[in-house]
Amino acid sequence: MADYASDDIRNLVAVGHGGCGKTMLLDHMLFKAGAAQRAGRTDDKTSVFDFEDDEKERGHSIETALAFCAWKGAQLNLIDAPGYPDFVGAALSGINAADTALVCIAAPQGIELNTRKMWQAAGNAGVARAIILTKMDGENILDYSALIARIREVFGSECVPFNVPVGTGSAFKGVVGLLDPPEQAPEGVVGDLETAAAALTEKIVEADEAVMERYLNDEKISADDLAATLRKAVASGAIVPILHVSGDSGIGVEEAMDFVTRFAGAPGDVAMPAAVKPGTDEAVEITGATDAPLAARVFKTVIDPFVGKMTFFRIYQGTLPSDSQVYNVRSERKERVAHLFRVFGKEHREVKQGVPGDLIAVSKIEDMLIGDTLCSPSAPVTLAGFKYPMPMVSLAVEPKARGDEQKIGGSLRKMADADPTFRLTRDQQSAELVATGMSQLHLDVMLKKLQTRFGVEVVTKPPRIPYKETITAPGESNYRHKKQTGGRGQFGEVWFKMEPMERGAGFEFVDAIVGGAIPNQYIPAVEKGVRETLAQGVLAGYPVEDVRVILHFGKYHDVDSSEAAFKLAASMCFKDCFMKAKPVLLEPIVKLEITVPAQFIGEITGDLNSRRGRIQGVDAEGDMQIIRVEAPMGEVMTYATELRSMTGGAGSYTMEFGHYDIVPQHAAQQVIAAARKAKES
Repeated sequence: MADYASDDIRNLVAVGHGGCGKTMLLDHMLFKAGAAQRAGRTDDKTSVFDFEDDEKERGHSIETALAFCAWKGAQLNLIDAPGYPDFVGAALSGINAADTALVCIAAPQGIELNTRKMWQAAGNAGVARAIILTKMDGENILDYSALIARIREVFGSECVPFNVPVGTGSAFKGVVGLLDPPEQAPEGVVGDLETAAAALTEKIVEADEAVMERYLNDEKISADDLAATLRKAVASGAIVPILHVSGDSGIGVEEAMDFVTRFAGAPGDVAMPAAVKPGTDEAVEITGATDAPLAARVFKTVIDPFVGKMTFFRIYQGTLPSDSQVYNVRSERKERVAHLFRVFGKEHREVKQGVPGDLIAVSKIEDMLIGDTLCSPSAPVTLAGFKYPMPMVSLAVEPKARGDEQKIGGSLRKMADADPTFRLTRDQQSAELVATGMSQLHLDVMLKKLQTRFGVEVVTKPPRIPYKETITAPGESNYRHKKQTGGRGQFGEVWFKMEPMERGAGFEFVDAIVGGAIPNQYIPAVEKGVRETLAQGVLAGYPVEDVRVILHFGKYHDVDSSEAAFKLAASMCFKDCFMKAKPVLLEPIVKLEITVPAQFIGEITGDLNSRRGRIQGVDAEGDMQIIRVEAPMGEVMTYATELRSMTGGAGSYTMEFGHYDIVPQHAAQQVIAAARKAKES
């Protein structure tokens, strides 16, 4: 049996912008609780959480990392999430495994780009939130009152200080709680203690109508009643408390740990994920009971070529003992779970069982993916999966060493299974293997992992833009293939009409031969010759689409005609007919939603116009502007890097395929010339 119950568990994920101090906060928590011998630091490579070589080298988190500690009767499960948008997939997985998100904001920097994204992601996941103002002892602290006002402006009036700092910057020496404040304010306390305490009390009573009525009737609300109401209000999101900690000394960390122990929700206090019976829409209630059938969800996998695959999952319901079976709903397979582990940084500590709320790891089960539901074989259930943003930056990859072709594909697929924002595809036109991630940095990190973990080095290049070719007018042509070389010759003659079809219609071959002008046995060869030429393209080597080819006449020879002759005649006739039908090049048009601070709107729209972008609309969201635009894919292949440069990292965007459209003549000529040059070389 575990030495704690589900009600004792607090699943906490630290999120925020890169460099905001969240990893250091969690390292201090481990030290304060006696779980670590020292407070680890990222900059001297001693953090419990940033233990991967890439993280030590770069000085910031790349993957989610877990650790745990006991504090005043509570079991704190700590998840450190990456802070840069490049690794948002890992952060979202960590959020979905937690019950409370500690949204960290560095006091000197204030609210940054990824702070907003993580705030919204936690809200979308139904996770309770608390704000931790870190680095309160840092230099150049923003005006404290202005910072609190800014937080409330951006994130809502439900944000209210739970404690206040005693001094800021180098003068920061402690915090004072507002739930039961001292009668005498300590020297150096920031702001008016009585006013701040009254604001917290009013916010708490607003969260419960019965308590509010008592408060308005001038009835004294006891500290116990306020505490009970606060815990419910935090779990529901009605209150987002603001706490303060230092970056180096750990001041305020114990008070933050006391807060999460008393007021952060236990697994049963926060909404459970939606669930249905597999293959149906019939809802199933997840109660969180220890004696209910097992229901768990995978939130992280790690591929290690030496240790094997590690799978991390959150138990929502039921008890899972070691050496038992679980049912994977996706794979429809029963899997034996021999050993269960709780993870402390890079250490795996074996446990006998997991209870609701536990974050458990198992090893060497290959067919488990992020989002999989693991449940009791006798009571299958499907938990709602996770949603991840679409990766947008692509590179074509090929092995540096000959003979690694098979190894590279398998290794990259394993990495894609472990990161839903990293995708691997095979381009049907070019046969290129294309890796797609959230940014150039994301791809750099993934390809370095490929080298260090799997021993495969790659060469990269921009992927080929998937242009297409089509026609805009009808055309007619005929072609006779005749060859006599002694003995049996070759003969086949075909007459084509060609018509444009609506965009996306594909290809249609019409056999309109009458009177046996071409015998039936040769018609399939004619169609095959056309289809092979479709795939090869005519203008620039890109596939031809949205055309109808009508075979309406032809001639044959009793002796010299053959399938090969008609296939060749069809190919040549198609090319000639295509060029007479006003051919054009089609390019993929993508839809972008670009989010930038308002001061960059002019520069961004001007840049988009230079990329042949068509602005569809601009919406305001607070002090951010959301630009909806359609642009050619070829013009925005490297847009992530350029947007970051233009906005100093404050801009972001999403992208999805829209449709195909005709390439302007001047641009088409450049593409065609480049294709011909590549073919010649």
